[in-house]
Amino acid sequence: MTDAPRNERFEFDDNTQGHGAHGAPDETVEAVNEQMRDIAEVPAVEVITTAAVHLMSAAAVKCGLAAGDDAEELKDLDEARKLITALAGYVTAAAPEIGSQHAAPLRDGLKSLQLAFREASPFPDAPGAGPGEKFTGPVFG
Repeated sequence: MTDAPRNERFEFDDNTQGHGAHGAPDETVEAVNEQMRDIAEVPAVEVITTAAVHLMSAAAVKCGLAAGDDAEELKDLDEARKLITALAGYVTAAAPEIGSQHAAPLRDGLKSLQLAFREASPFPDAPGAGPGEKFTGPVFG
């Protein structure tokens, strides 16, 4: 695999007048092409950290840390466990690529989520057995 930039575009099929790939309307094809041009300009570290922040936000809501009055209703610890574990693997794998200046805040956020999960859990996992701890090691408060 090379690091050379790729200039991919959705092409029009001769059999679809006024429609692009897979019969999509011309406007949709152009919107996708525009998004592809936009994402090509975003540095990888920004894409990686943005994805991590999305995982963190979703995990926080599932841990019951939402800002609204319905935070308790939104709590779902089974879902939170999955999101935190995915985040831990993601951050662990991405850290060498994005450097410590970007990885450190992600690790801090991850640890806070792991502790929040333990606190929200009616039967907390033993240290080392919590979500994502197989990637991060035991988390202590």
